[in-house]
Amino acid sequence: MTDFVRRRPFLSAIFGFIVLLLLLGSFPIVPETKQAVVVRFGKPERILNRYEDGRPIGTAGAGLTYRIPFVDQIVWIDKRVLAVDMEPQPVLSTDQRRLMVDAFARYRIVDPLLMYIRSTTEDNLKSQLQTILRSEVRNELGRQPFAALLSPERQGVMDDVRKSLNVQAAKFGVEIVDVRIKKTDLPDGAPLQSAFESMRTARLQEARSIRAQGAKQAQIIRAQADADASKTYAASFGKDPQFYDFYRAMQSYLTTFVGDGQDKPAPTNIILSPQNDYLKEFTGRSK
Repeated sequence: MTDFVRRRPFLSAIFGFIVLLLLLGSFPIVPETKQAVVVRFGKPERILNRYEDGRPIGTAGAGLTYRIPFVDQIVWIDKRVLAVDMEPQPVLSTDQRRLMVDAFARYRIVDPLLMYIRSTTEDNLKSQLQTILRSEVRNELGRQPFAALLSPERQGVMDDVRKSLNVQAAKFGVEIVDVRIKKTDLPDGAPLQSAFESMRTARLQEARSIRAQGAKQAQIIRAQADADASKTYAASFGKDPQFYDFYRAMQSYLTTFVGDGQDKPAPTNIILSPQNDYLKEFTGRSK
C-alpha cells in the first residue's frame, strides 16, 4: 500500500478524497431546526429528529446520524412554524357585497412521512396549502354578512377558517397554527362608491331615528312637567282665588306690553280709562 502511494501519488490523492467524501456523506448532521426522511430507492426508511408536540427544539433527536452513500437519500423538512400567503381574491358576502381579501396562514409540519408521501417537497406542499387556503377563506367568509367582515367579529370567522383548514391540511401531515386576514378592501370603482353610499344612508337613518326618539322623550318630559305644573297651580289657586286673579293679570300684562320673550314686540298703544277692570291690578282692587 505504501509502495502504491509512492509510485502513484496523484491517484492516491484522488482515492483518498473519494474516501473522505464517502465518510462525510455517510455521517450527516441533522440540524436542530430540521427533521428528515431517509429514502432508500424511493421508499421511506426512517424519520430523523421528528417533531413531537411539547418537545422543544434542541432536545434529543438532532445531531450526528448515518446513511448508506448513493443508496440513502435524505429529504430535509423544516421543523419550525412556516407561513403561506394567499394572493388577494374577491369574496362575495351573504348580502351580495364584493370584497378583496388578503390572508395568510402559519403552519407546522408534524408528520414528515405523510408530507413526503403526499407532497414530496416543501415547495409542493406550500402550493397545495395556498390552494386550500383560498378555497376555505372564500367558503367561510362567503357565509358572513358584509358588516361582519369589516368588524372585530371577523376574528371568530378566522377561527372557523383555521379549523376547517386544519382538517384539509392534516391530510398532508400539517398542523395549522393560525390564520389571519392582512387586509380587506372594497374593489375600486362603482362597488366602492356604492358601499360608501349605503353606509352613509344607514348612518343618516340611524341619526334620524335617534333624533326622533329624543324628540319623543322630550315631548313626554314636557307634557309631564306641564301636567305637574298645572296640578300645582290648580292646588295653589284653589286656596287663594285672589292670587289667581293677580297671577293671570300679570301674565296678560307681560304678553301685551312686553311680549312672549322670543321676538321683540312691536310698539303697543292702549287707551283705557283708569277705572277699566283690565287695569285694576295697577290701580288697586275695588272694594
